[in-house]
Amino acid sequence: MRNARPHALADLLRSARYEVIPAGGIEESVLAAVPRTVTITVTASPVKGLDTTLDLTERLIRHGYQVTPHLSARLVRDERHLKDIVDRLLAQGVADVFVPAGDADPAAGKYDGALGVLAELTAMGRPFPHVGITGYPESHPAIDDDVTIQAMWDKHVHATYIVSNLCFDHRALGHWITRVRRRGVSLPIMVGIAGPVERTKLLKVAAKIGVGESAKFLSKRPSWLLRFAAPGGYNLDRLLDRCTPVLTDPWSRVAGLHVFTFNQVAETERWRQRAPHMNPAPA
Repeated sequence: MRNARPHALADLLRSARYEVIPAGGIEESVLAAVPRTVTITVTASPVKGLDTTLDLTERLIRHGYQVTPHLSARLVRDERHLKDIVDRLLAQGVADVFVPAGDADPAAGKYDGALGVLAELTAMGRPFPHVGITGYPESHPAIDDDVTIQAMWDKHVHATYIVSNLCFDHRALGHWITRVRRRGVSLPIMVGIAGPVERTKLLKVAAKIGVGESAKFLSKRPSWLLRFAAPGGYNLDRLLDRCTPVLTDPWSRVAGLHVFTFNQVAETERWRQRAPHMNPAPA
């Protein structure tokens, strides 16, 4: 079992997917640095709306990428709007969507959380073979931990996998996965990790998002800045070392890594190719 762990982790790295933010220059950055074998997920902006997400999704698909758009529920106005979105994505061959609640405040329409959109997709006949929902290994800034676990239970019948939010603590990740599994949720998990991002670059990305939105982005995530700013505060290779037992335990059902690149895709891909975990020694 122990000898198999490095190879299992290497498999997770090879199948990692990259999350990007639809901001200026990201299309060109992806084309310059990211192989077509890497799935790209595109976030949704509370300020720019879903059209920006869908536009970038379509362009990246035309370039040959597999793309998973984020359908933030609070940006969907109503059933008709959702149907239009679904039709647009199906026309591009999209087979995988991620459905978070999103941060839009106020909501654009009738959906204040992900469950309503997920249920509507199910009522449409499950047009997408793969549907992801959110999980929170470290506490959500506005929602109690027990509530997030219950919400996952409510949503899991409409989904095919879970994407965990950023986690910097291997113990918190292991504890959360245990709670999820004991609650009876057996969906595979894509574990969210931050790419090799420097604090100054994180601030630049926040600025690109938009003036008002960047303030929300950072104010809701103060622990992220602390992690990136502290000397030795975030070491991606060290985090993966510590997470290896839980990531590679079959009981955890971890299906892959969801890398929050903060649009630093060249740095992220360079790290992935050079990561010591990527090419383990023969068992």
